[in-house]
Amino acid sequence: MAVSAPTPTQVRRRLLFALHAVTLIVAAALIVYISIDTLANITPRITEGYMRIGFWTCIFFQAEIIIEAIIGQHTRQKFIRLGIFFIICCPVLSILHHYNVQMSAEVEYLLRFVPLVRAAAVLASMWGQMTTSWVNGMFRGYITLLVSTLYILSLLFFVEEYHVNPQIQSFWDTLWYAVMQMTTCGSNINPVTPAGKAIGIILSAEGLILFPVFTVYITHAFARTRASQNV
Repeated sequence: MAVSAPTPTQVRRRLLFALHAVTLIVAAALIVYISIDTLANITPRITEGYMRIGFWTCIFFQAEIIIEAIIGQHTRQKFIRLGIFFIICCPVLSILHHYNVQMSAEVEYLLRFVPLVRAAAVLASMWGQMTTSWVNGMFRGYITLLVSTLYILSLLFFVEEYHVNPQIQSFWDTLWYAVMQMTTCGSNINPVTPAGKAIGIILSAEGLILFPVFTVYITHAFARTRASQNV
């Protein structure tokens, strides 16, 4: 029996899936590099190594967006979203450094992670395609947001507090602090810098906002299980 050739729509979906998979791999590599760079230098200031890696990562994300716009079948709203992501993925740090624009070390550090917004959107899209339940998709999206912001703010807290706070001896101390703040349990570590205190507030607020999602998800899963048993 002859195998039918894939339709153009199937070919486009496979190409987009492969392109998105490569995008996630590049994003993961960027996170690993930022982590290694941060823990090695313990400074929020940008290094020359990151400037090169970050620049080419942004260029790749923009190229990926252009390719998706070309091969995909999109509505006007989808094209607008792709345009917004294209702007977000501009190598802002390289442009600002080229024109000698001054900014605080904290803002400069956080700008490293801005291109990863594209990777988060890609991940949400792939999860949406692999699940038929909007609750599962929402739950996975919230988990991604929770873990990513927890990790990013932990890194920033580490570089801000390490040199001035005797309670911070390693990155694991800051990770413990971030987890305790996000769960609103509190920690025995007290931030001493203004940025560290602001991070503590953000983590607590995020925990108060996002953790109720777990309750919604568990309730939905329980109700779905009961409904399937009664059928």
